[in-house]
Amino acid sequence: MYRKKRQVLPFLLPGLVGLLLFYVAPFFGGIWYSLTDGSFENTFVGFRNYTAVWQNPMFQLGLKNTLELSLICAPLLFLLSFVISVVVNRMRPAGAVFRNTALLPYLMPSSAVLLIWLLWFDYGGPVNHLITLLGGSRIEWLQGASLRFPVVLLFLWKNMGFCIVIFLAALQAIPASLYEYATLEGASFPRQAFKITLPLIVPSAFLVFILCWVNAFRIFKEVYFIGGAYPDEPIYTLQNYMNNMYSKLNYQNVTTAAYSFAVIVFVLFGLLFWLQSRAQRGLS
Repeated sequence: MYRKKRQVLPFLLPGLVGLLLFYVAPFFGGIWYSLTDGSFENTFVGFRNYTAVWQNPMFQLGLKNTLELSLICAPLLFLLSFVISVVVNRMRPAGAVFRNTALLPYLMPSSAVLLIWLLWFDYGGPVNHLITLLGGSRIEWLQGASLRFPVVLLFLWKNMGFCIVIFLAALQAIPASLYEYATLEGASFPRQAFKITLPLIVPSAFLVFILCWVNAFRIFKEVYFIGGAYPDEPIYTLQNYMNNMYSKLNYQNVTTAAYSFAVIVFVLFGLLFWLQSRAQRGLS
């Protein structure tokens, strides 16, 4: 057994070397940058950079908006993906068409997506036209607090397809006899979805939930598409702050902000994995 594993090592070595050079080494090297002053001598200053960054109002704004947008996007993406996948799973075989088209956002160029979104949410665009037809007044979607709506909608549209595919794969493994029995007992469709479907796909649902949070923390792409490098305050994220510090070659602030956010992410995901293990023990 050991000899067989040893024969595989030459094939894994190039990937492992790349992982060490481009991920592991920069990760630990960045820690040193966050603890120095950035001068020619690169003097060690301890946690002085962390204190300065955490007192920076733009860092505080970016962190607050990132957490708020993540709290909006991740649960919303999970819930919508689950509901849509349950509906599509019941629409066999017609649901296959929707399942295939759900992945189309992954194939579209980012520039085309940006152009479509800016046209739709323009002051004279189709969205405002529909609002006026319904008797409402036009909204400046691309300014101020209203910017969050197109950003969240773009995030959901871009990331929902992959979550739906994972849910559908798990749903198709559930025996149809359970739904037949529940229907005979008079259980409604929402009750079947949350009392039968969701408990039986806990591992897959947890994977989708993790992916939702990972993608939510990467919402900078959608924000940058719509708001640019310096967006309005309601959508100014922590990644905007780090990107702007990087463009100014302020590597100390970039690494300090990155590792501060990494600690928050590690704590959050540690809590999620702990809750998932408790849920599995409760179901077993």
